Amino acid sequence: MTLEAQENQSVESKPQSSSSLGQFLTSICFALITLVSFWEIYQSWSGRSTEPHWHGVTPAPLVMQEGDPYIRALMRTISASEANDPRPYSILYGGEHISDFSTHPDICVPIVAGPNLGDCTTAAGRYQFLTTTWLDKAEDYHPDRHNFLFWQSYSFAPEYQDKVMYAWLSDPGAWGGVDISQMLREGRLQEVLQLLSPTWTSLGYGIETNSMSYALPEIYQDMLQEELQGSIIPWM
Repeated sequence: MTLEAQENQSVESKPQSSSSLGQFLTSICFALITLVSFWEIYQSWSGRSTEPHWHGVTPAPLVMQEGDPYIRALMRTISASEANDPRPYSILYGGEHISDFSTHPDICVPIVAGPNLGDCTTAAGRYQFLTTTWLDKAEDYHPDRHNFLFWQSYSFAPEYQDKVMYAWLSDPGAWGGVDISQMLREGRLQEVLQLLSPTWTSLGYGIETNSMSYALPEIYQDMLQEELQGSIIPWM
């Protein structure tokens, strides 16, 4: 082979070598991307990951100190879906906050999405009580009512939101004779959420599920562990 032929062969071989290296690196990158994708899928299906799935605000502790830890954990779970905010007791539908807790704010905020688009809602506070619901349940369960002639008012302070909610959930007569606390002790959370969904429509079985609904069973378990560990006041 002449010197010129050898040089030509050397020049021709360089692009082939470079091309092979590029293909090899591309294959490695593709394999890594595939492995990462499979790992993320595995984590989503294999149970809990190292970070909370809901990527939101962890439900704040209750202001009320006493009570059955199972009901307390349920209350925090409901508020995670209904009022996922660092200040849940003062929040209105849509995200604005109130500063006056003397009574339910009774502010009708336009609904901007969902099946009730075009209507307005008075949902307020940690448990998104409608005005009518609050007045009805406060009449039954509020521990501190104020009477003026024929008018009764009920403080909407955080402690009373908790106490009315707690008494309501703890009353079997309010739920067709169902003992919610006993159901929770038996591990029947999904049945409880389904029972409550007509009242709080974001619990996974209602008409307005949201980004938190799917994570509620996991949130409940976390809240229950917190409440069981912190349960130092007799509740039985």
